Amino acid sequence: MLLAADVGNTNVVFALFEGREIKARWRIATDARRTGDEYAVWLLQLLEIEGYKREDIDQIIIGSVVPRSIHNLSVLSRKYFDVEPMIAGAGEADWGIEVDVDEPRSLGADRALNAIAAHAKYEGDLVVIDFGTATTIDAVDFNGAYKGGIIAPGINLSLDALVGNTAKLPRIAIEKPSSTSVIGRNTEDQMLIGVFWGYVALIEGLVDRMKTEIGRPAKVVATGGLALLFDEITDLFDEVDSDLTLDGLAMLAERASS
Repeated sequence: MLLAADVGNTNVVFALFEGREIKARWRIATDARRTGDEYAVWLLQLLEIEGYKREDIDQIIIGSVVPRSIHNLSVLSRKYFDVEPMIAGAGEADWGIEVDVDEPRSLGADRALNAIAAHAKYEGDLVVIDFGTATTIDAVDFNGAYKGGIIAPGINLSLDALVGNTAKLPRIAIEKPSSTSVIGRNTEDQMLIGVFWGYVALIEGLVDRMKTEIGRPAKVVATGGLALLFDEITDLFDEVDSDLTLDGLAMLAERASS
């Protein structure tokens, strides 16, 4: 079985694959200082709870946008699973796609993995939106080449900046507003309108401009924690695929081991 680790700026998601099927998944807060031993104490117990043994895992792949985390996850792999990990984007697990940008080596692992999986699962030109700590909007052409994209602050990051840099504004939850009105009657409603509907306007406007620039019909694929929330109130997305990054890791591991 394959153990895939998707390391984001906020969380690390571990997924256990049998072929292309996810059998179990676990999430832990990202901390580059967390040692391989600490990961093992947590992960080995969760494997046992789900009915698996460490010996069931014969492949491990790590995709990370936090470079400092790779060493400790590699220690976890070698010490506790006796597996030499594959690092997404390096060696036998190289991307295998054209990265048509000015600085190809600067492309984040999550965005490359999304491009790989989206091209494999959906046809034609694609716009891939990933709602994470940052929100990224990427263009992938019909040949699977990564053509570039957009990086914007994630909605929670925007809210943190608003609350953290003002004296009286309270912390609010990101949720679908109870009304479509953009005239708020109290402070909390006004904040939610600004953050939520402002973010909808941001992604709709940027995707519209990107599709115009692509110049051909393009399918919009959304992933990340808040994709389902925004899918409730906009018809922007053609597909919502919560496992896109993890699927990219599985595809990369499969290709590297073939």
